[in-house]
Amino acid sequence: MSALICGSMAYDTIMVFPDHFKKHILPEQIHILSVSFLVPEMRREVGGCAGNIAYTLKLLGSEPLIMATVGKDFDLYATWLDQQGIRRDYITEHEGFTGQCFITTDLDDNQIAAFHPGAMGVSHVNTVAMVKEPLQIGIVSPDGKQGMQEHARQLAAAKVPFIFDPGQGMPMFSGEELLELVELASYLTLNDYEAEMLSKATGLSIAQLATKVEALIVTLGAQGAQIYANGVCHQIPAVPAAAVVDPTGCGDAFRAGLLHGLLQGWDWPTTGRLASLLGSIKIAHQGGQNHKFTRVELAEQYQTAFGQVLPA
Repeated sequence: MSALICGSMAYDTIMVFPDHFKKHILPEQIHILSVSFLVPEMRREVGGCAGNIAYTLKLLGSEPLIMATVGKDFDLYATWLDQQGIRRDYITEHEGFTGQCFITTDLDDNQIAAFHPGAMGVSHVNTVAMVKEPLQIGIVSPDGKQGMQEHARQLAAAKVPFIFDPGQGMPMFSGEELLELVELASYLTLNDYEAEMLSKATGLSIAQLATKVEALIVTLGAQGAQIYANGVCHQIPAVPAAAVVDPTGCGDAFRAGLLHGLLQGWDWPTTGRLASLLGSIKIAHQGGQNHKFTRVELAEQYQTAFGQVLPA
């Protein structure tokens, strides 16, 4: 059985501002904001939510199937996926550019990003019906708006449980549209800022949103995560990182852990702890797809972090 990963594929241009945004953005002048950040460090990485999630899920030994639309400049990324053994059956090429994300990170790991969607705008041309093999689970992560809506509806109609991960795509939707997607989903995952945005957009509290799904997962950065399921809020501890290098893709690594735990049928505390560990491993590496680990290494780190054995 496989996991269908619906979402963006992108090239990330990542820049590091060796200072703090808060020192250069004046709250009282925000209505006439004009700032420029000198970024002496810059690199280009493969990324996008679907690509990042699939990469970590493959490291875990699960089988990710990416469903995404890309542009004519996808060749380098395609070669990378082939080298990782990640299938491209449901990645379709269209005119224009593959998505492009330009990310500036400061010394507090705050990020300012600009995203050009490129071929993501036609993500709805891919349909769940294209997949002719059994699917155990899916995820609808940030993508073209119509694609996110239709993939959620198609997964629900096919009775495939899926995670709704609106992420940075949330501003595209009205509160009513977001609520529809939440109610179609089996699971909902957000960071703490997104959780507040969703609550405001829908008029529902976090507790009320949690009743709409089997589990609501809220990541809290260095404070870990909370998983609301079956009327219980599981507190998931954070794992101190070996080094804080780059937060890009940490949420995607976390979501890969959620998918893997769900595929394995693990309970929420175990699944959440794995996801937390993966975010910690990722943040110690640049980009969304440069971290590596073996199963033995992962089990050892899990034991060290939580004093428990990672299930086989």
